[in-house]
Amino acid sequence: MTLFSAAGSMAAFLTTAAYVPQAYKTIKTRSTSSLSLPTYVMLFLGTCLWVVYGLHTGDVPVLASNVVTSILAGIILCLKFGAKPNEPS
Repeated sequence: MTLFSAAGSMAAFLTTAAYVPQAYKTIKTRSTSSLSLPTYVMLFLGTCLWVVYGLHTGDVPVLASNVVTSILAGIILCLKFGAKPNEPS
């Protein structure tokens, strides 16, 4: 593994790991009222496109980190869209 490959793998791990605590808290509490819908839509779409890129190039760190983040962002979007009208989203 080259230095640049190691740096890329570490970057992929850290950016995904940085997102996990917020996703965990949101999934656990099911409270999405303080989360921006446009932010999560863009995050979900962006990470899905990174997955396509990772598949095309065979870049495993890009692929793995963005699959995880896409799944977590997708769950949060489902919670956001699934909020009842009389409850804060």
